[in-house]
Amino acid sequence: MLTCQKELFDLPEGIHYLNCATTGPNLKKAMEAGIGGIMRKSMPHLLTPNDFFTDVARTKALFAQLIHCPDPDRVALIPSVSYGMATVARNLARKPGLRAGQEIVLIYEEFPSDVYAWEEVCAEKGVVIKTVDPPTAETGDGSLQRGRRWNQHILESITTNTCLVMVPHVHWTDGTLFDLPAIRQRSREVGAWLVVDASQSMGALPFDVQVVQPDALISAGYKTMLGPYGMALSYWSETFDDGAPIENNWINRVGSDDFGSLARYQREYRPAATRYNMGEQSNFILLPMLNAAMTQLLEWGVANIQTYCGAVIADAIPALSRLGYQMEEADWRSNHLFGVRLPAGVDMATVKQSLADHHISVSVRGDSIRVSTNVWNTAADLAALVAALAAVVPAVGPVPIE
Repeated sequence: MLTCQKELFDLPEGIHYLNCATTGPNLKKAMEAGIGGIMRKSMPHLLTPNDFFTDVARTKALFAQLIHCPDPDRVALIPSVSYGMATVARNLARKPGLRAGQEIVLIYEEFPSDVYAWEEVCAEKGVVIKTVDPPTAETGDGSLQRGRRWNQHILESITTNTCLVMVPHVHWTDGTLFDLPAIRQRSREVGAWLVVDASQSMGALPFDVQVVQPDALISAGYKTMLGPYGMALSYWSETFDDGAPIENNWINRVGSDDFGSLARYQREYRPAATRYNMGEQSNFILLPMLNAAMTQLLEWGVANIQTYCGAVIADAIPALSRLGYQMEEADWRSNHLFGVRLPAGVDMATVKQSLADHHISVSVRGDSIRVSTNVWNTAADLAALVAALAAVVPAVGPVPIE
C-alpha cells in the first residue's frame, strides 16, 4: 500500500500544497538528475553522437510503459501541449473527406491551448466548433447528475458531421471524468478522429492506449507527471503515420545517428511517430529529470497513486458537502483533482483570503475551487482546506472534519 511520499520532495512544512494541477513539485531525485545534466553539458568534449539518442529512447520507452503502449516509436517528444495540438490541426486540414461545415467537438471551458489550435483550420477549411455544455438543470429526482449527463451530451453531439473530437481525460477545472472508451467508439462509428489531452491526469490516473485507442494523446510533463517545465509527451496512432510535422529537423530522419553523413540529405523519416519529435529533443538537462520522474511514477504504480488520493480526500468530501459546497459525484470525478463550487451567499474573494490565511495553495478555475492532491498530501491537508472553507460559510464558522 502506498504511503505519504512527502520526504521525496522539497516542500516546506506549514504549506498545504493542493495545487498539482497548476504544477507538480520536483522530486529530489529529479533535481539531482537535472544537476547531473547541467554538469554533463558543461563538459561537451565528453559527449558522443550516441548521447543525442540514449535519453530520448529511454523517455519514449518509459512513457510507452506508462500508457501501456507496446511500441515506443509511437511516442514523440514535444515542448508543449499547444505544439501537439498544432500538429493535429495541420494534419486535420489534410484529413481525407474533410469538408466545409464539418464540426470539431469540444467541451465547455476547455483549456485555451485545446481551443486556439483549431482557429486556422476552421478559417481555411470552413470547419466549425461545436461546444458541449454541462447540464445545469436538475433531473426529476432533484439530482444534477452532472458528469453522467455531460458525458451523454458529448456522445449525442458526435454525428456523421463530426470530423474531430477533442476531449481531456479529466476536466482541467474540476476533475470531471470523461468516458473515453465510449467516446472513442462513437467517434469511430462516424469516422471522426479522437484526440485526448491527458495533462491533468497522466501519472495520477491510469490510462491505457490499447483500451481507449485515441488517434493522438498529448500530455504536459510538468503537472501530474512531476517532470520539468518545457517538456511534453505525445502518442500518435497509425492515423498519423504519413502525416506532416510542423517542423523539419535533421534528427527525425533516417540515418541521423551517423553524424558524418548528415550532409547527404534524407527525405525519409525514422519509424512511426518519430517525425513528430521536436527539434533539439536531446535535452541533456530536462530529459534526465523527466526520466527520473517517470521511473518513480512507475515504481509507485499509477493506480496506487489514484487509490492513495482517494483515501486522502475520503473524509473531506462529505465534510464539504455538509457545509453546502458542491462536488461532482464520485463515479464521475477523479480522486486527484476535483472542483469545489460555492454555496449560496459565499463570496469567492472571501474564500481566497481564508485559503491564504490557512496557508493553502489551490487554484480558482472557472466557477470552481480546484483542489489537486498527490502523494505528498495527507488527510491533514484536506482538514485544513475544510477549516478554511467552513470559516466563510455564514452562521457556520470553523467546523472540523468529523
